[in-house]
Amino acid sequence: MRALVIGAEGQLGVEVCRAFAGTELHTADLDGAGHILDVRDHERALDLITREIRPNLVILCAAAHNVPHCEKDPDLAFAVNALGARNSALASHEAGARFVFISTDYVFGDGGTRPYVETDRPAPLNVYAASKLAGEHLVAAQCPNHQIIRTAALYGAAPCRAKGGRNFVENMLHRAATQPEVRVVTDEITTPTHTVALAKQIRLLAEHGEPGLYHATCQGACSWHEFAQAIFEETGTAVNLLPTTSSEFPSPVRRPHYSVLDNAHAREQGLDIMPPWREALKDYLAERAARETRG
Repeated sequence: MRALVIGAEGQLGVEVCRAFAGTELHTADLDGAGHILDVRDHERALDLITREIRPNLVILCAAAHNVPHCEKDPDLAFAVNALGARNSALASHEAGARFVFISTDYVFGDGGTRPYVETDRPAPLNVYAASKLAGEHLVAAQCPNHQIIRTAALYGAAPCRAKGGRNFVENMLHRAATQPEVRVVTDEITTPTHTVALAKQIRLLAEHGEPGLYHATCQGACSWHEFAQAIFEETGTAVNLLPTTSSEFPSPVRRPHYSVLDNAHAREQGLDIMPPWREALKDYLAERAARETRG
């Protein structure tokens, strides 16, 4: 297999590259050691995919996903998340490659009370979510051999460049070490998803799944407060953790209060390998401790 990972330097892209060890792997990003690609540049995407590499598989991890920044600059959000996805999908189709697009739980709005399956109707609440949903439609229109994989609440060892480099786990541990108390919301329910687990799921789906729309998160659900509590329990961190609600953190960005996904499509094919969210957290913390030991 000849695979191309676009957005290879990002939090998810790094793990996707590791998951595809043993393949003929090519990488692309705005910078870094691989090919240079801005997905907004249609001609460059076409040249790279159809002429330089001609991969069998293209995975688009690159995105504009700083949600407040997307709200302030919708032109950028749609240029990257919608038009960039379209450019990459079109080039992949011309190269005869399968195209995998990473999307988000945020395509769903408020009012949910049970995990969303792939056939549920999206209702995005903010610019980021709307731009990703537009990307989904454009990908489906441009490349029949596509997989759209929605996920949620990512964290991993590689830094998230669009969000200052510190994921939720690291942010919680930092706050516990530097503040007298930590306040976390109880009224936003999601599924924290470890990038290592997701990357393995992406490879399995890309190699063995049928084309179409998939949900891929860790199993189960929790509030951000419950996730923080689990982080502190698993690390033995003494902290004054207090519950709060999103109303205490006014924001111009509307976010869904419930965005839990059900991995129904993958499960129906016997391809859902995502672990429970707390087990994935333990794996992350074990890897973190090993890195600290190695120095």
